[in-house]
Amino acid sequence: MLQKAAPHMTAGSHVILLSTSLTAISGVAPNYLLYVATKGAIDQMTRVLAKDLGRKGISVNAVAPGPTATELFFKGKSEQMLKGIAGLNPHNRLGTPEDIAGTIAFLSGDASNWVNGQVLRVNGGVV
Repeated sequence: MLQKAAPHMTAGSHVILLSTSLTAISGVAPNYLLYVATKGAIDQMTRVLAKDLGRKGISVNAVAPGPTATELFFKGKSEQMLKGIAGLNPHNRLGTPEDIAGTIAFLSGDASNWVNGQVLRVNGGVV
């Protein structure tokens, strides 16, 4: 999709990809292999595309959320498991969609013009 969109983007545009903080954790469960592998590819795409599109004045970054309190995240997890996951965070809570949205809003605006090729881990300190 980005290959098709990039020719139409102007200098000052921002591309924000989505990854996961799991790419930086060594204790990932085996059933997450495909998920983490594809997100690891996004981390590398971010770095390469930032150099390529940076020549056109387009910033490319990624946001890598940690455990986030969404309906999908809660699905299939016990209350005990959710408390354990929240306990991995120094703030002793799960992230919220608003936590992630604020970072995306920052990366979308002019205040982030000098941020390029970065994977911002929005996880409250889990990783």
